[in-house]
Parts: sequence; structure tokens; C-alpha cells
Amino acid sequence: MSRLIIVAGLALLAILPHAAAQTPPAKGTTGQRPPSATPAERLKVAKGFRVELLYSVPKETEGSWVSMCLDPQGRLIVSDQYGGLYRVTPPPLTPHPSPPQGGEGRKNASPFSSASGERGGSEGGGKASETKVEKIPVAIGEAQGLLWAFDSLYVVVNSRKYESGLYRVRDTDGDGELDEVKLLRRLRGGGGEHGPHAVLLTPDGKSLVVVHGNQTPLTQFDRTRVPPIWGEDHLLPRMPDGRGFMAGVLGPGGAMYKVDPEGKSWELLTVGFRNQYDAAFNRHGELFTYDADMEWDFNTPWYRPTRVCMATSGSEFGWRNGSGKWPPYYPDSLPAIVDIGPGSPTGVCFGYGAKFPAKYQEAFFICDWSYGKLYAVHLTPHLSAYKGEAEEFISGSPLPLTDLVINPRDGAMYFIVGGRRTQSGLYRVTYVGPESTAPSKGDDRGAEFRAIRHQLEAFHGRKDPQAVDAAWPYLNHEDRYIRYAARVALEHQDPPTWRERALAEKDPQAALTALLALVRVSASDPFHRPKDAPPVDESLKARLLAALDRIAWDVLSDEQRLELLRVYGLVFNRMGRPDEATRQRTIARFDPHYPARNRLLNAELCQMLVYLEAPSAAAKTMKLLEAAPTQEEQIEYAKSLRVLKTGWTPELRRQYFSWFLKAGTFKGGASFEGFMRNIKKDAVANLSEEERAALKPILEAQPTQAPVAVAPPRPFVKKWTVDELAAAAEKGLKHRDYDRGRALFGAANCFACHRFANEGGATGPDLTGAAGRFNVRDLLESIIEPSKEISDQYAAVIIATRDGKVITGRIVNIHGDSWSVNTDMLNPSALVRVDSRQVESVETSKVSMMPTGLLDTLKEDEILDLLAFLLSRGNRSDPMFR
Repeated sequence: MSRLIIVAGLALLAILPHAAAQTPPAKGTTGQRPPSATPAERLKVAKGFRVELLYSVPKETEGSWVSMCLDPQGRLIVSDQYGGLYRVTPPPLTPHPSPPQGGEGRKNASPFSSASGERGGSEGGGKASETKVEKIPVAIGEAQGLLWAFDSLYVVVNSRKYESGLYRVRDTDGDGELDEVKLLRRLRGGGGEHGPHAVLLTPDGKSLVVVHGNQTPLTQFDRTRVPPIWGEDHLLPRMPDGRGFMAGVLGPGGAMYKVDPEGKSWELLTVGFRNQYDAAFNRHGELFTYDADMEWDFNTPWYRPTRVCMATSGSEFGWRNGSGKWPPYYPDSLPAIVDIGPGSPTGVCFGYGAKFPAKYQEAFFICDWSYGKLYAVHLTPHLSAYKGEAEEFISGSPLPLTDLVINPRDGAMYFIVGGRRTQSGLYRVTYVGPESTAPSKGDDRGAEFRAIRHQLEAFHGRKDPQAVDAAWPYLNHEDRYIRYAARVALEHQDPPTWRERALAEKDPQAALTALLALVRVSASDPFHRPKDAPPVDESLKARLLAALDRIAWDVLSDEQRLELLRVYGLVFNRMGRPDEATRQRTIARFDPHYPARNRLLNAELCQMLVYLEAPSAAAKTMKLLEAAPTQEEQIEYAKSLRVLKTGWTPELRRQYFSWFLKAGTFKGGASFEGFMRNIKKDAVANLSEEERAALKPILEAQPTQAPVAVAPPRPFVKKWTVDELAAAAEKGLKHRDYDRGRALFGAANCFACHRFANEGGATGPDLTGAAGRFNVRDLLESIIEPSKEISDQYAAVIIATRDGKVITGRIVNIHGDSWSVNTDMLNPSALVRVDSRQVESVETSKVSMMPTGLLDTLKEDEILDLLAFLLSRGNRSDPMFR
């Protein structure tokens, strides 16, 4: 069988286990390698660290482990996803030799891949025979959350056999064995993998936090820090998932609760997650989680990558079904601290108590099940929140990470792999390098800003006559998290106590924040409106719109303009369509500003003008669609235009429906084709009979099989060298053109694989933060000479099976013994199934997956614009630009 070659894109996972150690089966047989977790020496680990495989779990008797905690003796308690609980006593630590001297550890050699790390090392002192595993004889299991606290084992079951919910398990007779199981709270929606998940202890040691995903409806709560006025809040009709997944499920999605030890009192803390599996508090008492993406949405404008979120009091993170997910700039939600990329989030923890260098003691460790990566997210205080940077700490393939803990008794990290009946294993991570492992003192910068936010958060969930005056000075604070906390404090107070003040506010930012709050508390979203809800107050609606009209567009930043459009949108969504005079006035307000230079502003202006049926919307938007350098931006406009009824000419209609022939060759996740069909279906439904007849040849035409480039092809200019362009960049990165740089990022096909500033493909690394890690020469070398230094963490892997097949690709999912391998990075749906038991060998390609010659069709001046764009981190106000 010929090899399946990926022709473009970035790099793949690390070398797979058993690469050349297998003995070929006898002729005529189909041998299968014995089950074993991936050996430690096949893993990549940060410099100075060592990994031991302590135990390969016998699948037939002990299952596949997905959650873990420590008991008071420092032993591990683990749970099989479909079975019971086990107590694990690891072997004691033994001295290790120094790490291998041949490798240099991980380093940032290329923004388009990642440099090699050290091998994990041998089994060392952790032999499987020395790891003691005991079945816990208690009738509970299938846990996706475990915690030992209050002399009890708390178990969160997301089950098939046992009823889903929060349980408390205790030793009632003092014999050292758990014997009592008590269900504290049923949590509906279990049985899948988006149900009840983790349970953790609050920093004060007095309460629990319970985590659940977006298939678990909100449980009854006694108190809520989140104002219970959430909604879908879409200006234009949203599309459900293209394959119907969770199509009828409304927001607010995944949530977290504060719960007393008896499980009786529940307080809602935060909502709006897709499927956060775990969470942890940092030393400042802030709650962090790692939220999931929807990989079926790859290469759509509404795709959101997996991301680390700081879940502050009363926070909302905007998960909604299908195309309805809120973008991170919506002011009624909070953004991620750092975007990670495609993956499947599982266990998380901070490094406190580990005998690691200080940097790693402070890190937020997060597990990605799909791609076999354990990240160390390094958080730096910024105002009242943090900025984050993710480092690949450990990686392997397959390495379906499920949970991890730091054991303060020996200072080691323990992690498990497993889930979905895959081969499970227990590993231990220790530091054996030369750096000090003395306890870290942390970084207390930002304490004054956090104190302000915490003071405001104290008003969440309760009415207080002091709250309005306390919150008002912070409605225009530079810190988004403080503004958010101040708004939530307002929303918990009686509206009559602050309504007039909001309508009269003159400061633009304070007015935007206050008016957003007033809209939300004054009317319900149509999807969540109670049957007995009072009619909309039309006089208040008019006053809200008048207050918004007074906020001058020209004095606002682009971020504030996005807020302004959002508040207008909420007024129309929650309080009803405008009358004709208001419609005309609002069109007159926004039409002169469309199109804008900012691509996000164009998306929101497009939605607003389409909603208002502005006469110019069709012509202006089609012009933007034709010029857009990414398929995501083109789909953004096409999705909005699908419901526009006015302003079309026969030629514009022809152009619009001809676009679907081009878009038919676009690639995306599993729901992509369904979304595209639904866009066209909705658009066709708006046609008259005469228009359908005139457009019949186009409507019935089928896309060509050959891919159609998003941007037109460009002629060859010259074969550029690193030295030439590095010299040009020394003095040439001034007065650059941001928009041309972005267009060239598309013309060079970079957007096909890479995200930048929240747009682009999802199969390659996000390049938004590249400027923080790489200089100009590094960037140029990575583009022009991609094979000069290839990480085998991101190199192509070539899998040879025992029946003679050879598959090149990236392992993106595992279920039991089946691997799903993506064989085309430009097409996330191009998957081949591989039986892991039939793998004969795995090799790492010596040639980079990234194509050469990407700059050879660009002129020097264009390359400088492209470099400035890459170095800008998406900031068009960077000094490099005019």
C-alpha cells in the first residue's frame, strides 16, 4: 500500500511507542503486541525532569483509569471509567542518575513547531512489581472526580451503572476500609462525557467545588453569584450543530458550584463552559480551569480552541450550541487567559508542593487527552488577572492523559493515562536537574487590583445598599475583570436603585458597562423568557437606545465599539425589533462605518446591518466576502447574509450563490459540511420563486473536486534567503501595513493551518504569541528552512502495520485499541483507523511537514508587512504600523 502523505501543514506528534522493538509476526499470522502503557523512554519531558512508568494497568481486570486523588497516607485512589475504585501505593523514590547529556531539553526553536525535549528515562526505581494496587471493596465507581476531605472520600459519578451525582464515602467502623456510600446530590445528564466531573476543596478548607460539563442541566441552587438572567442572546438566528449534536440544549452550559461538606447547600459560582473536566485554585485563591473546544467546528469562524480560563465570581464564558458560541470580546462574558489549541482537556493541578524548580511549582499543569500533551501553563499577574504562556512539559503518543496530582509527601507528580477503554498506566515525574527546588514564594504582583475585584465580588449574590456606590467608580476601570465584577454587583441589586444613574452616565466606558447591565436585568432572552414574564417596557427601551445613541463612535476604541454594538444587539434581542424610525436612525448611525478596517468590527457591523435590513448590506458584504483572505471570514459574512432579504440585485444573488461552489471545497471538522448545507438552505429559503428559477443552474451545480484557493495564486518573485530578509528587516519594520500583512498571511496559505488573533485553521500551532518567543531571524529561518531543525514532537509520524500498510499522519483520537489518524492537515475530517495492536513500527520523518517556498511569491516590501503582522500579536496599533 502506498504511503498516505500530508502535503501541507505543520507538524505532528512525538514518536510512538515500540517504534522498532517489535518482532515481525510469522508469515501468514496477524500478531498483536502485548498490552502495555507507553514506555517512559518514549516520552518527551522538559529538561531536568524524569518520568517513570510505575504501572501498566491490566485492562481486563482493572479497566481504564480516569480520575485520581490522594488519601491521608499519601496513597493514590483511582477510578476506572466503567468500573470500581483502587488504592495505589507507589514504590518509594530512589536516587536517579543525572539526565542524559545528549539532549538540550525543550527549547523554542521554531514558532511553527517545537524543539525536542529529553527522553523520559527508564523505569528507574518505579517498577510495576513494586507498585501495590488494591481493589477498594465499596459499591461505587465510574468516578470522574475524586477528593479526600472531611475524613471522607467524595466521588463524582458520571455513570452508566451507578446513578450520576455527588457521593460521600466513609469508614464508619474505623477498620481502615471505606464501607458507607451516601448519595448527596443527583446530577442529571450523566452517562456521557459531558456530565458531572471533578470535585475539589476550597482554599479555606471549608467547602467543596463541584464541576460539571454542558450536558448536565443546572442543579437546584440555594444561592447564585451568577446573575440568573443568562440567555442565548444572538442578534441573528444561530445555527444548531451541523450534525445535530446537543441541538436543543440551551446555555449557560457547564458550571461550577460551591457546596458544603454535607452536600446540602449549593451556590452557583460560574457558568458558560463547554466541558471543563477539572479545576484548581492558585495561591491567590483564584479558580482556574481548562475548557474544551468543539473539534467538529474546526475551520469555522465560531470555533473556539481549548483554553485556560480564570473562573471569577459570577463569571460567564459564553458556551452556546452550534454557531452560537460567543466570541471572546463580548463584554457580557470573560475571555480565556490563554488559548491552547485543539485537544481534549482532562485533569489539572498547580505545582504547589512539588520538588521542582520555582517556575514549575507555580505552573498550572493541564492534561490534553487527545494529543498526549501535559502542558505547564506559566501565569504572570496582569492587573487583577493573569497572562499565560503554555509550555509542553511532557508529551507522547499515545499518551491519553486523564488526571494528575502532586504528592507533597515525596514532592513528585503522578499522572495517569486511560479513558474510553484505552490502555491505562500510572507514571511518576521527578526533577533530577541542578536547579534549586526550595519552596517558591510566588509572585504577589497585582495584589492591589485583585483586592479591588474581591471587594466588588463580595456584593455578588446578595442585595446591599452599599453596592451601587461601591461598584460605580469601577465601571470604566482599565481591567476588564474589575469592570465585569462591578457590573455583576450592579445586576444583583434592585434596578430602580441604579437605573436612572445608568441612563444618565456620560463616561463612554462606564455608560457601556452600566447600560449592558440595565438591558440584561430589564428583559429576558426570548429562549429563556418565562410564560408569565411582564411585557417589555417600551419607554425604557426607547431611553436605552437614546442613551446608546449619545455615545459618540469616534471617541471609542475598537474594543469599545464592539461593546457598543453588543449592547445595541442585546436591546433588540431582549426587548424587540426597533420601530421604523429607530431602524432608519440606527442604519444611519452604523452604515457609514461599514466596512471598517477591523475584521471583528466588520463581523459585528455586518450582523447589525443585516438585522436592520440595511439597503447597502448586500453589496458591501459581498465585496468583503470576495476579498477576505480566510475561509473563516468568508463564512462569517455568508452566514449573516443567509437571512438578509433586502438590497439584493440579480448579480449580487448570483455572486453569493456562486460562492457556495467555491466553499464546497473548503475543509473543516465533522460538522463543517452540515453547517455549510444549512447556510445555503436558509439562504435559498429567502428566495422568491422567480429568483429560484433564475438561479437554478447555480443552485443545482456541484462543487469541483479540485480545491479552490481562498486567495488567488501569485507569480514567482525569487528564492529568498534568510540573510537577505533578516538584513532587510533590521531597518524595514517601520510604517508597515497591518491589513496587507494579514492578507498576505492568507495568500501564503498560513491561515490554512494556523490561528492568529482568533482566526485561521486549527491544525497548526496558534502563532499569535510567536513574537514573545522568537526574533525576526528565528521566524524567517522557520519559514524559509523548515527542515533545518525539526522537533520529533511535531514531526510527521509514519506508522507501519503488520499487514503491510503505511499511514502518515497525526493521532487525534483513541478509543480502546483503535487510533484515529488525521492524514491531511488541511482536512481535519480526513481520518484513518489504525488498530494499535497491529502496529509494527513508527518512524519520524526527517522532512518538515511545512512546505518550502512560502515567501517566494512575495516581494520584499510584502514580506516586511507579513513579518510585522506576525510580530504584532494581532495589535494593529503596534508602533510598526502607520
